[in-house]
Amino acid sequence: MAHLQKNKAKLVARVRRLRGQIEAIERALEGDAPCGETLQLIASVRGAVNGLTLELIEDHIRFHVVDPDKETDSAKAEGAAELIAVLRTYMK
Repeated sequence: MAHLQKNKAKLVARVRRLRGQIEAIERALEGDAPCGETLQLIASVRGAVNGLTLELIEDHIRFHVVDPDKETDSAKAEGAAELIAVLRTYMK
């Protein structure tokens, strides 16, 4: 996917940070960390995965469906912008 290539380094960096967060969960479990601390680590991973997912879905919409910033049909542009806004709210 050509549109992913322009952000490839950024996306790979996010995945590497996720790997580090997962490894922190593993260390917490192996080290008998308090459950609150472990749950916080898990919540952080969930947020990071949601952020990455949102970025990829938004890029997909803009590249393969309709880019609201470039669409000349105002109804389509508005629909795509609304979809992106709903996804941002949902993925928080």
